[in-house]
Amino acid sequence: MIRSMNEDELISRVREEFIDNFDEELEMELHDLAEESRGDESVDGDPAQFRRLYFRELHRLQVELVKLQDWVVATKEKIVVLFEGRDSAGKGGCITRFTQRLNPRVCRVVALPAPNDREKTQWYFQRYIPHLPAGGEIVLFDRSWYNRAGVEKVMGFCNDEEYEEFFRSVPEFERMLVRSGIRLIKYWFSIQDDEQVFRFSARIHDPLKRWKLSPMDLESRRRWEDYTKAKEIMLERTHIPEAPWWVVPADNKKKARLNCIGHFLDQIPYAEVEQTEVELPPRMHEPDYHREPVPDSMIVPQKF
Repeated sequence: MIRSMNEDELISRVREEFIDNFDEELEMELHDLAEESRGDESVDGDPAQFRRLYFRELHRLQVELVKLQDWVVATKEKIVVLFEGRDSAGKGGCITRFTQRLNPRVCRVVALPAPNDREKTQWYFQRYIPHLPAGGEIVLFDRSWYNRAGVEKVMGFCNDEEYEEFFRSVPEFERMLVRSGIRLIKYWFSIQDDEQVFRFSARIHDPLKRWKLSPMDLESRRRWEDYTKAKEIMLERTHIPEAPWWVVPADNKKKARLNCIGHFLDQIPYAEVEQTEVELPPRMHEPDYHREPVPDSMIVPQKF
């Protein structure tokens, strides 16, 4: 039970969580919903109106992301976005909305596993470098080199010397990236203690999301205060003018997504790229061509 909620509030939150899960599937049909909801501007005290506003605004922002994508390709820009935050803070959900309508050949997500034995002997930043963008690409890091300042520090996966060397190196590493022409944007998704308890509890009871809750997540819950201290040190020591941190309040997942995507778009001086008209060419017809029938044994059973 979450300490700050009574039973009625908890039931309400559980209902909202189920609606959110449903919405995550529904968003793939976002365009029609956005068109239907045009004109509804008031959201005061009405969750249904906010959902309509959310769908409409997400659609509008994703249209802008497509324009930005075209500009990145045309100008050969290189963009890196880091998504950091506590477990269950909503990074993955926001990344999904970023990439939902974009070309995966232009915008790709990097989510590296724990380093293997060979990578542990490399220069710390080495395994991230192959994933940096070329001209005309956007790379979103779902967690990044800042693992050393967070989980590695808290869980004892690095020693004090490695930890301090990271803080000596990372500002210059990021300045090198910026000097090379990469636009580097760093987001920290911030949630409150009780909100993480609720989201972890929801994962425990949702068979579709239970896989998201790892033993490391449970240990991070126990060490909430250690993570808080590590986060504060990280933000203080790596908030540089060339690559500042931006904190996204994320207790409300939908608002966090809209605010983060909107802020990202504001950071990039993109412009709409003129598109050439596309016309379908006439189909060639060969008089001797005939289509061979597909054997019934190869057809997927038509159960629906």
